[in-house]
Amino acid sequence: MTEPQVWTLIGVFAAGMFGTITLISTMFLRMMRNGFDGVRKEFEGVRKEIGSEFASVRTEFHALHGRIDHLDRDVNAIYRHLFGIDRG
Repeated sequence: MTEPQVWTLIGVFAAGMFGTITLISTMFLRMMRNGFDGVRKEFEGVRKEIGSEFASVRTEFHALHGRIDHLDRDVNAIYRHLFGIDRG
């Protein structure tokens, strides 16, 4: 263990291991970042799709609300006519 070649090999091995760990961790972080970006894009697409669906449902709801208002007005008119309220 006192030979310079042994310490040189230990240093080369340690540097190689440190470099390998650094490379693998960098590649892993880059892969995770790309994966998260892909998931984020998918969520944005789903959010836009749901927003467009809600917009169409909201439009249909407002149309239905208008029909119910007209139906309410017609039922009130029939009620007033049947019970003579409007002839007062």
